[in-house]
Amino acid sequence: MRKTTRLAASAATGLLALSSLTACANDAAGSAADSGSGGGKGEHVKIMVGGLDKVIYMPAMLTQRLGFFSAEGLNVELLSEPAGVQAETALVSGQVQGAVGFYDHTLDLQVKGKDIESVVQFSHAPGEVEVVSAKAEGEIASPKDFKGKKLGVTGLGSSTDFLTKYLAVKNGVSVSDFTPVAVGAGPTFISALQKGSIDGGMTTDPTVATILDKKAGKILLDMRTPEGSQEALGGPYPSSSLYMQTEWVDSHKETVQKLANAFVKTLKWMSTHSATEIADKMPADYSQGNKLLYAAAIKSTLPMFTTDGVMPANGPETVEKVLKAFNPTIKNAKVDLSKTFTTEFVKKATG
Repeated sequence: MRKTTRLAASAATGLLALSSLTACANDAAGSAADSGSGGGKGEHVKIMVGGLDKVIYMPAMLTQRLGFFSAEGLNVELLSEPAGVQAETALVSGQVQGAVGFYDHTLDLQVKGKDIESVVQFSHAPGEVEVVSAKAEGEIASPKDFKGKKLGVTGLGSSTDFLTKYLAVKNGVSVSDFTPVAVGAGPTFISALQKGSIDGGMTTDPTVATILDKKAGKILLDMRTPEGSQEALGGPYPSSSLYMQTEWVDSHKETVQKLANAFVKTLKWMSTHSATEIADKMPADYSQGNKLLYAAAIKSTLPMFTTDGVMPANGPETVEKVLKAFNPTIKNAKVDLSKTFTTEFVKKATG
């Protein structure tokens, strides 16, 4: 059975002081090259990631570092863009063969006439956290208080934007009653929080860990676990994934199977190793001088990941419900969820 997924997630991070935890997108891309992305032997495949150093997209770099791509005879080049929306654009335009980002945009793209599908589902929860700045803690106790506020998202049209709008609408606040502000992730998000450019916002680890460490804000809603996803969104919310154009998948099944084999092997490896062991495998600059904090960020996010790459039951339906709540394009359209993802390859994966 066929099922597609789209990736739109958070923005990549910028420069941070050594005490900070988040590597910038350029550093991440550099790390990808240093770890053997591109230039090796085997079939060359380009994958664009919506922020290589984000913990929610960790399986991409970790698979590279563990050598599982090369073991499958693949020469995978990992590239990084500041936001999942841009990763999607690179995929649709044919610049890359795959993208790592959020599944929800496969639905959005389908109603726009683009056939994209999730091939490996990394997660069954968003991995996102809604935070409130230290300055606005007394003003925002729940999404009911979003009215009149400036809320940070990685990019307009990103999954953080989608989820913020859903939380508002679900709690009786119109999408026109608050202002979404594109502030990226990492240092740009934290700076906006500290300066008061935003009152709160949605982001992921390691940005969350840094915010708490700096006492720049507190957690309002935690969707890094299936339980948190259930509470906030009413069900499992498949987010980070490897998604590809359906036409390319159908014409390159052997290559796609090799990618699925590598990623499933990584997901299983993650489920049997500690956060510290995982952190040790990642590029050194991802911890930005604070290995303990980076490992803590990984530990907080690990519950979001699947162990087999399979789309969680009822996950696509939850995503459709969320998008239909505020997105008029999808609300009035018929979405064929069976075409937004496929389990064909992960079910045959030699993990």
